[in-house]
Amino acid sequence: MQKSAIWHRLIAFLLFGGDVDPAFPNSTVAAVFDGFPAESRAGLLALRRLIFECAAERPEIGAITETLKWGQPAYSAEVSCAGTTLRLGVPKTGGYAIYVHSQTTVVPQFRDMFSDAFSYDGNRAVLFDAPQAPDLEKLRFLVMSALCYHLDKRHLKTPHPDTPRTDKRG
Repeated sequence: MQKSAIWHRLIAFLLFGGDVDPAFPNSTVAAVFDGFPAESRAGLLALRRLIFECAAERPEIGAITETLKWGQPAYSAEVSCAGTTLRLGVPKTGGYAIYVHSQTTVVPQFRDMFSDAFSYDGNRAVLFDAPQAPDLEKLRFLVMSALCYHLDKRHLKTPHPDTPRTDKRG
């Protein structure tokens, strides 16, 4: 590991506390993180750690796969297909961001709850100014909503046992 990567992980630990982040099983993803601007890297590592923490809280999500999509670190529960993919990156305007598929309701619902707390890029991203530390407590809702997106939709389609049947079988 390069000295700069060790230094940035130490800064992330001091700024955000706790275990810095899980090891990178994919050296290509690790190289992308090492290539992020220094002022954005600590926040992106904190978001990465939050993704793994949220997945660990809900066993039905299953293991998180960390890959690259469009050159950005991407996180999904590929085995369970529980949610929608989250991506981390640096937007053209600078800072850093967490991205969600724009055709989901994840960002719009989050924006309804925290409209003044964050900056947004339409329905696809929450933006941060570097080196601003992300508000992980609020972002936990966004991450969990994304990781459980399909689980929650399946749950909504399954009627509660006490719901009267509407078909002719009675």
